[in-house]
Amino acid sequence: MAGLSKSRLMSYLQCPRRLWLEKHRPDLARVSAATQAAFDTGHEIGDVARHLYDPEGTGTLVGMERGMSGALRATRAALERPDATPLFEATFERAGLLVRTDVLDRARGRLIEVKASTAVKDEHVTDCAIQSWVLESSAARPAEVLLAHVDNRFTYRGDGDYRGLLVEQDLTAAVAPLRQRVPEWLDGARRALAGAEPDIRIGSRCRTPYECPFTRHCWPQTDYPLTTLPGIGRRLDQLVAAGYTDIRDLPEERVGSGDALRAWRAARSGEPVIDGSAWAALAALGWPRYYLDFETINPAVPLWAGTRPYQQVPFQWSLHVERESGAVDHAEFLDLSGELPARAAATALIEATGSDGPVLTYTAFEKMCLDTLAELCPDLPAALQRLGERLIDLHPIVKASYYHPAMKGSWSIKALLPTLAPDMDYARLDGVRAGGEAQQAFREAIAPGTTAERHAELREQLLRYCAHDTLAMVRIAGFLAAA
Repeated sequence: MAGLSKSRLMSYLQCPRRLWLEKHRPDLARVSAATQAAFDTGHEIGDVARHLYDPEGTGTLVGMERGMSGALRATRAALERPDATPLFEATFERAGLLVRTDVLDRARGRLIEVKASTAVKDEHVTDCAIQSWVLESSAARPAEVLLAHVDNRFTYRGDGDYRGLLVEQDLTAAVAPLRQRVPEWLDGARRALAGAEPDIRIGSRCRTPYECPFTRHCWPQTDYPLTTLPGIGRRLDQLVAAGYTDIRDLPEERVGSGDALRAWRAARSGEPVIDGSAWAALAALGWPRYYLDFETINPAVPLWAGTRPYQQVPFQWSLHVERESGAVDHAEFLDLSGELPARAAATALIEATGSDGPVLTYTAFEKMCLDTLAELCPDLPAALQRLGERLIDLHPIVKASYYHPAMKGSWSIKALLPTLAPDMDYARLDGVRAGGEAQQAFREAIAPGTTAERHAELREQLLRYCAHDTLAMVRIAGFLAAA
């Protein structure tokens, strides 16, 4: 069946060129790991929503086994039944526009869209307006249109009881004016698809409201694109409109100040910028020096009783200990049992860090992790607070004193490390190379069907990756101290 889906229409509203490429050149799409993770989270929330809206299991899930035509027939058949049980993924068509609804609460005449976000966003209202317009002419015309999103204040009680995970927002009034614009959008999308690839100016629309998978195709391939200029923000569209694509081409008066000016000068000279200010900050630190990094899991659907949606729960840490003599020791923790790892992680860390010496981190993330551990281990807050008082954040020290053009506007460890320790480039790691991949590895490792061999492989990758993070900090501090 030929038709235009709701998701395709949403793509058109973001950028007509995106819609055209999705239809005519899908081979050019490059879906990022972050986008894929968002898709996976959405599916997970959708599964929970079906249980919450149909606790008795009497509802109907409209499948796609027979394609869109089959889903439309199955929906019509379900609506003809005299019962008022809920429908999930019910499929409707109007004027060639196809939608699949998350929840159709027939008993109360409600259309419910389910999102994994923790608040209502403008694009959600548009999404609901499109669905509402399609259902307007159907036998299932809703009396109310609602958005159900994650309540990040929800605390999981355990035993699969997720009542309260989703909170509903009534969008009935909000979608009314937008609903009337759907035919106009539909006509525009069809015209875009019928012509040649649209010539649409790049800019902030490429990442708002969603990351476009065709950015690599549309953006000019240059060594220092405008997006690598720190703090460019809303000026991106202005500079693109003025014809700029590479930060080296910007006149100084259009660059800005501070970090942006440093990055621009470094890109134009090809040389790093080092001012030596880090030396004094690092020389003032005592010994031994501890370098700490956590790995966490933050599922939208909490795994353990007492935790909240998207709460960063540490399951692993690495600790390199540098002595005044130059000797470096290493301690580590990893819990892949599937049980809540907070207490074991906290007690092992308190023991490993002793009572003296600075604890260096990279950004304030580790402080947040310590706060989470204190919340989940109410008998340990004093010890964890004392540890938190010893934290020294390397990130602002590095940012104030060092920049290399190859960092391309980022002071992350992964951008920084290859410029001063090429032998430690994260690309050299096998398997887990980033925090998102560490979360995926953790979920796979604790899954019931994971083999012992695969479990051991994932464990090795996780330990190697986390240790790499803290050894990287040792190397960074050593480099800056000698600069």
